[in-house]
Amino acid sequence: MGGRFTFLPAVLCALVSTACGERRTFLTIATGNTGGVYYVYGGGLANLLGRWIPGVDATAEATAASVDNMKLLDARRADLAFSLADTAFDAYKGRERFANPIDIRALAVLYSNYTHLVTLEASGIESVADFRGKRVSLGAPGSGTEVIGLRLIEAAGLTTADVIQDRLGVNESAGAIKDRKIDAFVWSGGLPTSAIQDLANSPNIRMALVPCADLLPKLVDKYGPLYSRLTIPKETYKTARDTDVIGVANLLVVRADFDEELAYRITKGMFENKDDLGAVHPEARNLRLETATIGSPIPLHPGAQRYYQESGSLRDLPR
Repeated sequence: MGGRFTFLPAVLCALVSTACGERRTFLTIATGNTGGVYYVYGGGLANLLGRWIPGVDATAEATAASVDNMKLLDARRADLAFSLADTAFDAYKGRERFANPIDIRALAVLYSNYTHLVTLEASGIESVADFRGKRVSLGAPGSGTEVIGLRLIEAAGLTTADVIQDRLGVNESAGAIKDRKIDAFVWSGGLPTSAIQDLANSPNIRMALVPCADLLPKLVDKYGPLYSRLTIPKETYKTARDTDVIGVANLLVVRADFDEELAYRITKGMFENKDDLGAVHPEARNLRLETATIGSPIPLHPGAQRYYQESGSLRDLPR
């Protein structure tokens, strides 16, 4: 896909720029783990920005995803970051895993994540409540998956003591369930997620997805309208039936002090080259002007706002 995935801190980037005698802008994009959509999407975005914006070089960094990505932005170790809307809102407000508010802004709402609850048909797990007494991976530490996994357990009337918890990324979770080391795992990601596709296509594996949309009212009641009801079609992973799950928007986020002109050009470049992004991963085809400003709980960056105003697609967002 042409993206470069070596992490290059901002300070080192500045030194490279000086040594080369060129005025270049180096951007680091914080993505997610290698088995998820963020990593693939981020690599495609890095490649696009390097080609679209003169003087810009972009790299995509594999991370634990949303929570870590917000902390990387705050520490100025990343310039752009993918995040789930609920995690971004926690960071913006300085709550849950964030000791202080992080001054961030949205460039775009990209697509929706589907909360996958993955198990085997023989596990006997048919709802989140059935996680009681089971060994379940709730997602990598510092991930948005971990955030929603813990919220689902609470919404189902369980405590963390009721579940034997592991903290694994999606690749490790898929391997662990294949080896029967865990009973189920939680993953928040786009469709399809390659690690889950590979699991579903593995010999002697009869994978199942557990519905969780029944917990939506409790999540919305406690956390606000950050969540929605989505359906994973049975064709996605060759499951026995469609599965109704919890959905949450994905955002591309920057710090509030990110250069306005560069934010404008990045946003414009994404939409004017969205076919290139769509060739990288199917979820990138869901980047649309009519939905790019809907569903974010944090304010738009002024540079992105300028592009949406010019395109006539601006919708109301928090300010």
